[in-house]
Amino acid sequence: MYPYFLMIFVVIFYAGNILVGKALNDLPPFTIAFFRLLVAFMILMPIGLRTAWKKRLTFKEHKGPLFVLTLTGITFFNMFVYGALQFTTATNVSVLETIIPVVTVILSTGLIKEKLQRIQWLGIFLSFFGAVWVILDGRFLKLASLTWNIGDGIMMGAVISWAVYSVCVKQYMHLFPPYAVLLVMTGISVLLLMPVVVMEWWWLGVPAWNTPDHIAGFLYLGIFPSFFALVFYNRAVELLNPSQAAIFLNFLPVVTLYGAYLWLGEAITFMKVMGALVVIGGVLLTTQFKRKRSQVNDSPKKH
Repeated sequence: MYPYFLMIFVVIFYAGNILVGKALNDLPPFTIAFFRLLVAFMILMPIGLRTAWKKRLTFKEHKGPLFVLTLTGITFFNMFVYGALQFTTATNVSVLETIIPVVTVILSTGLIKEKLQRIQWLGIFLSFFGAVWVILDGRFLKLASLTWNIGDGIMMGAVISWAVYSVCVKQYMHLFPPYAVLLVMTGISVLLLMPVVVMEWWWLGVPAWNTPDHIAGFLYLGIFPSFFALVFYNRAVELLNPSQAAIFLNFLPVVTLYGAYLWLGEAITFMKVMGALVVIGGVLLTTQFKRKRSQVNDSPKKH
C-alpha cells in the first residue's frame, strides 16, 4: 500500500496547487512558475547539493535523459499549465487533465511495452469517465457547450509533457540520486525560465507580488507541489509503473472540488459524489487487479 499512499498525497498537493494558483491569478503565468521553482531550488540546496557535486560525473554521463526529465516534468509542464490558465477556464483545464493517464498508458504500452489486463483498461476508462463526470456534475451535454480556445491547445502540451515524464521516470530516474536530481532539474528550469520572466516583465511590467498572501502562496507551491509531490510521484512510479501511478491523477478534479467546498464554500452535489465513487472504482480496478494477480502467481504451488 506504500506507493498508493504516496500517490494520494501527490494528488492532495497538486489539488492544493490549483487552489493556491487561483489565489495567485493576479500574477502573470511565467512569474508564478519561476518563483515556485526558485523556492523549491532554495529548499533543495542544503538537501541535495553535496550529493549532486559528488555525482556530477553521473549527471554529465546521462545528460540526455536528465535534460528530457527536466524539460518535460519541470520546465514545460509548469509553463504550459500556467500559460493555459491565462486563456482558458479552470473547467477546461480540469477536463484536459483527465487525459494525462490515458496518454501515459498509450506511451507506456508503446515505448516500454508495459502490459495491462483488459479489466485494467476498463478501470482506466471508468476513472476517466468518473473524473469528467465530477467536473461536469453529471451533465455531459455541457461538454459540447464548453468554449475551446488556444489555451486548451497549450494545455495539451502539459498533458503530453507529463505523460512523457512519467515514462522517462521509470526508465531513467534510477540513474540519479533522488534529491540531487531534483536540485539539478529545478536549477536548470530556473535558469531556463529566467529570460522568459524578464521578457514577461518587460512586456507586462514588474508585478507587485510581495504581499503576505503571495509569499505564503509561493512557499506552498515551492514546498509541496514542487518538492514533496515530485519526490513521492517519482518513488511511486518506480514501485508501480507509469500507468498505475498516473491513473491516480484522475482524483485531481475530485480532490480539487472537495477542497473548494472546504475552503471556498463551493457546493457539492449528489452527482459529484457519484462521479467520485466511479473514479475510486476505476482506480481500484487498475491498481488492485494486477496486485492480486501477482500474489496468486507468487504463491507456492502444490505438487
